[in-house]
Amino acid sequence: MKAFEHGGNIYRKSPQQGRWLDFSANINPLGLSEKAYQAVADHIGAVVHYPDPDAKELKAALAEAYNLSEDQLVLGNGAAELFYLFLQTVRPKRVLLPVPSFSEYERAALAARCKVSYFQLEPEEAFRLDREKLTAALPVADCIILGNPNNPTGGLVTRNELTHLLEEMKGGRQWLVVDESFLDFLRYDTRYTVRDLTKEYPHLFVVRSLTKFYALPGLRLGFGAASPDLADKLNQGKDVWNVNVLAQQAGIAVLRDRDYQKRSREELAEWSSSFYQQLADVQGIRPLKPSVNFILLDISGTAMSSTELTDVLSRKGILVRDCANYPGLDGRSYIRVAVRTPEENKRFLTALEEISW
Repeated sequence: MKAFEHGGNIYRKSPQQGRWLDFSANINPLGLSEKAYQAVADHIGAVVHYPDPDAKELKAALAEAYNLSEDQLVLGNGAAELFYLFLQTVRPKRVLLPVPSFSEYERAALAARCKVSYFQLEPEEAFRLDREKLTAALPVADCIILGNPNNPTGGLVTRNELTHLLEEMKGGRQWLVVDESFLDFLRYDTRYTVRDLTKEYPHLFVVRSLTKFYALPGLRLGFGAASPDLADKLNQGKDVWNVNVLAQQAGIAVLRDRDYQKRSREELAEWSSSFYQQLADVQGIRPLKPSVNFILLDISGTAMSSTELTDVLSRKGILVRDCANYPGLDGRSYIRVAVRTPEENKRFLTALEEISW
């Protein structure tokens, strides 16, 4: 496996640089909601006590928000923890990963001593997942992990396509893990989500993150949806106090903050479309059309490698995600950028214009 570094790691950068403009982490640029701020402030005194290990109030809020039953829920210290928990509990022998994709899928699989195989998503097809080709590859794996939307490409797979895949996998004792961490950014996710199908398909595990959409990366919060039987097994295997008291209270607050949710979806959809169109006008850069709050840029038309461009932008105080170490991507030609506010997006575009290709 290639060495990997996540986006959003401002701590490795020089403090002398001043305030970084971080396009490397795909976090809601509206920031933490006022209700979340207030919830954390109101419950700061509770840190002298252990958090509720069952997170009963948070589970009730999640069940209401996502139309699930509480016995289907598994809480995580961020979504990433849940991939490790699932694979350590279920112990599949062979994991198939459509690539490029989120690095923690592979890291979690290797930690569980699984054999990892790649299913290549083709750049000529805009990295679209071909269900028929994936179905043909099923014999090489007893577990598939895929992102919907996929990170870093933004590719989406419809609910109908996933249902067909689940039917193909149903008789073979094969698991499907669907990472829906970015699906909250869509105004309507019913065409894509399969979180409500876990009772019908007990070999399905769906992971959601509250970190990205609700801007909680420092608190860490995610959840999994599973059949009650699988959820029980996973809950027995997880760390007892894996979600701290402030994360629980912030999660409850944001799930009930309808105004923040509506504003985020509406503004991010507009900003994403505008940023994409502006990036498409930059000579030498080909952006993939975004589905949510990040855009993959093919920079093969410039004279720079992705690492060189990342370094140049870093010297201008701008962080981007160098994709050189993503399996399944050309090692020199891609960077990923988050969609931020129009003012911040303009600063990024100005920085690109100042670079001599």
